[in-house]
Amino acid sequence: MTRMRYLPHTPEDIVAMLKAVGLDSLEGLFAHIPEDCRRREVLDIPEHLTEWELNDHMDMLAGSMAVSPEYKVFVGAGSYEHHVPSAVSFLLGRSEFVTAYTPYQPEVSQGTLQAIYEYQTLTARLLGMEVANASQYDGASALAEAMLMAIRVSRQKTVAVSRAVHPLYRRVLQTYFEPTGLEIRELPYLDDGTTDLRPLKDMDDLGGVAVQSPNFFGCIENLEDIKQTLQNTKALLVACFTEPLAYGLYKNPGQCGADIACGEGQSLGIPRSFGGPALGMFASKMKYVRNMPGRLVGQTVDLEGKRGHVLTLSTREQHIRREKATSNICTNHSLCALAAVMYMATLGGSGFRELAQLNYDRSEYLKSALARAGFKLPFSRATFNEFVVEFPAGFQKTYQRLLKKKMIAGLPLETYYPELKNHHLLCVTETITRADMDALAREIKK
Repeated sequence: MTRMRYLPHTPEDIVAMLKAVGLDSLEGLFAHIPEDCRRREVLDIPEHLTEWELNDHMDMLAGSMAVSPEYKVFVGAGSYEHHVPSAVSFLLGRSEFVTAYTPYQPEVSQGTLQAIYEYQTLTARLLGMEVANASQYDGASALAEAMLMAIRVSRQKTVAVSRAVHPLYRRVLQTYFEPTGLEIRELPYLDDGTTDLRPLKDMDDLGGVAVQSPNFFGCIENLEDIKQTLQNTKALLVACFTEPLAYGLYKNPGQCGADIACGEGQSLGIPRSFGGPALGMFASKMKYVRNMPGRLVGQTVDLEGKRGHVLTLSTREQHIRREKATSNICTNHSLCALAAVMYMATLGGSGFRELAQLNYDRSEYLKSALARAGFKLPFSRATFNEFVVEFPAGFQKTYQRLLKKKMIAGLPLETYYPELKNHHLLCVTETITRADMDALAREIKK
């Protein structure tokens, strides 16, 4: 039986390569590595498989996944389950689209550039901003880059971030800022689940203020009030998000006066896929465009007057002087951005609003059912998609019992917020039926 080979080089290839670099053996390639840092024993790697044996093995692994389709998952927290129209999946699978890279020769890649341009256009409309870039890695890195951009624009060295911003986003921001000497100050949250703005009165040296809406608790922040508070300061308002679908129902960042809007676009036609890939959405006011990280595709006409697309701005070190670069991000998530623009175009404006309303209605249904069952809803502000519930002490046993019934009753918050012991963050999208919610409420009460 013939087995598949995965190493492309023949012994003759290896001899020729070694001769070209002046070595007698492969061992010589590693001579500069100290002996105590080199592994001598043979790696314990399983025997190679035939193609059909490998397919069977992958099917076996897929069948053993803990979260199978029968599970009802009431967890969002930055990653959301939405139905993806078949048209999106079909078009995205076309060979000319299957790349995650922005072309180095844009003049011969008009299709890719046009797709990015359309993505930028719909992103700017969705977020209510004047200009959007070609996308970034994910929501967390987009927030970190937004705060660095705020520092560049304001020329300050301190930023403030709400504790109601996704805790993992705040951790990435800390990773970005720690080596730079820039300071991050945290804003607490109020009893209603939104950001406490009072500490801002004593912070007159801020370069940017980041607030997420809907925030990590699902609560809608009053971005207009925050912008008003910053009116006489140099600080830029950075509006972050993890669920852009909310802007089909609530005011978007631009309508609330945000200077920069950034966040996660996974909800827009990208499957959860156990945590990736993701889509970093990024937009701002036009006056800040030259401080924007990443790349920007523009539209122009050629010598014959025909429409064409070009890389208008590309502010990274491979294209301009290193000291002028705004970011070391060297690629955008073009394939994910393409999925998002296909998704938005497929739904259209009215479809987007209807889907947002459906998500709101379903989450409110479960919220009301749990309140009637006697569970406390600690935060009073309006929410979208997800909300916090306080369960009685000892709920962990109930949680485990629900797991056996293939129900995941939200995300325990104590890990991220020690003061919120016995609090769970629950999420409902259009993929959760009324019967699913009734079953959860019924089982929790037992």
